[in-house]
Amino acid sequence: MKNKWLALILFGLLCNTPAQAEVELSLGQTLYLPIYSHIWHGDKIVDNKYPNKAQVSALVSIRNTSLKTPIRILSARYYSTDGKLLKEYQPQAAQVGAMGTLELFVERKESAGGSGANFIIQWEAATPTNPPVVEAIHADVRGGAPALSFVTTARVINPEK
Repeated sequence: MKNKWLALILFGLLCNTPAQAEVELSLGQTLYLPIYSHIWHGDKIVDNKYPNKAQVSALVSIRNTSLKTPIRILSARYYSTDGKLLKEYQPQAAQVGAMGTLELFVERKESAGGSGANFIIQWEAATPTNPPVVEAIHADVRGGAPALSFVTTARVINPEK
C-alpha cells in the first residue's frame, strides 16, 4: 500500500512539473547592462556625506551562445550615471563567431561613469539564433587587500521607449 501511495505522489509531482520554456530565437536585440565604476560601502560619515567609495574595473563579456550562427555587435555605448554618453566601445561592427566571446574592459581608474553607469549594446544576426549571454564582472583585486567582485547581467530593452 505504501508503494502505491508513493508512486501516486511521484506521478503527481512529475505531472505538475512545468515544461522547460522553449528558447526564443532572435535576429537581434538592444541590451541594457548595469555597470558600476565605483560602489559606495560602509556607514555614512557624521555630517551625512556619502560613505566610503571603492573604484572597480569591469570586464564586459558578450558570449555568442549559438553553436552555428555568428552574431554581429553593432555598438556598445557606455553611459554615465546622469545618462551622458562617455564612450563608444565598439565604433565599428564586430563579428563574434559561433561560441565566441567579445570582451570590453572598463579600467578601475575610470571614474566618470559613477555607480549608475551602463552599457547599451546592440547585436544582430543574419538568421534567427540564440541570444548572447552578456555580463559584466566587476572587480577590485589587489595583492594583500580583501578582494571585491560581483556580476551584473544584461536585460533586453525596447530602444524606442
